[in-house]
Amino acid sequence: MSLEQLYQSIRTEISKVVFGQDEVIDFSLAALFSSGHVLLEGPPGVAKTLLVRTIASAISLEYRRVQMTPDLLPNDITGTAVFRQNTHDFEFRRGPVFTNFLLADEVNRASARTQSALLEAMQELSVTNDGVTHVLPEPFVMFATQNPIEQEGTYPLPLAQLDRFMFKVLVNYPAAEDERRILRDHHATGGLSDPRLMGVTPVVTASDILEARRTIRETHVRDEVIAYVQKLLNATRNDDSLSVGASPRSGLMLLMGAKSLGRFSGRDFVTPDDIQAAFIPALRHRVVLSPTAELEDTTTDDVLSQILEAVEVPR
Repeated sequence: MSLEQLYQSIRTEISKVVFGQDEVIDFSLAALFSSGHVLLEGPPGVAKTLLVRTIASAISLEYRRVQMTPDLLPNDITGTAVFRQNTHDFEFRRGPVFTNFLLADEVNRASARTQSALLEAMQELSVTNDGVTHVLPEPFVMFATQNPIEQEGTYPLPLAQLDRFMFKVLVNYPAAEDERRILRDHHATGGLSDPRLMGVTPVVTASDILEARRTIRETHVRDEVIAYVQKLLNATRNDDSLSVGASPRSGLMLLMGAKSLGRFSGRDFVTPDDIQAAFIPALRHRVVLSPTAELEDTTTDDVLSQILEAVEVPR
C-alpha cells in the first residue's frame, strides 16, 4: 500500500467520527508519518481529544492518555524506581510515556517542571532515571492538547518544549454545516463518543508507519525549494515584529512536514505550495513577537503570513 493510499484509508476512518477540521487532520497525520509531535490548541469542546482518540483507534499501536494537572509530578509520566524486598534492589517501573502513541491532555495545566519531563522523551525518544537510559518503544509519537493561554489555570509552555513539536495546529469552531452534522450524529452519545463503537477500525500498523517514515525521508527536494525555505527562515530573523526568529531546526521540521504533504498528494517531490501550506503550522510556536507587535495585538500568524507574501516564490 502506497503512502497516499495509507493516508486515504486513515482519513476515511477519522471521517466516521470527526467532521470538518481537514487542516487539523492533515497536519496531525503529516507529523505521525514523519516522526513528529503535534500540539493542538483550541477552546474546550472542539474535539481535540476526540480527534487524537480517533487517530489512535485507526492505528494498531499501544495508546495511553495522561491528564495533565497542576499536582502531576514528573515521575507520574516517566516512571520511578521501586525498591523490591525480595531482591533488595531498585527496579524501574515504567510510566505511561512508555507507549507508541501518547496523548498529553491539557498539557499547559501541568507545572513547568512536569512539562519539562517530556523533553527527553520527545527529542531523544528515551527516559533517563538514576543515570540509566530507557529507550521508548518504536514508533513513538506524542500529541498534546492545550487550552488558549489566556484561560485561567494555564501555564505557558517554555520555548524549548514548544520547539519539540513539529506542528502547532489551531482547532477552531466547526463550520455551520459540519456543526449541524456533529449535533445530528453525536447528540445521542451525550458527548461520550467512543471511536471504536462508532465503527473506527485499525487500518495502519507500526510497520506501516515506519515504512512511511522511510518513504518520506526519501522524498526529493529541489535546491530551489531549499533556498526558498532558507529565505523564509532568514526573513523571520530580520522582521522587526519578531524578537526571536526561526531556527535551522524549524526549517528541518518545515521540510519534513512539506514532504509528508507532497506524498499525501501522490508526489515524490516537494513543491513551493507544500512549503507554504506547512509554513505557519510549523513556525507559529517557534517565533516570538516583539513587545511592540504584542501591544498592537499582532499575532505570529499575521507576521508569518506577511513574510509568505513578501518572499519570492521559486518557479
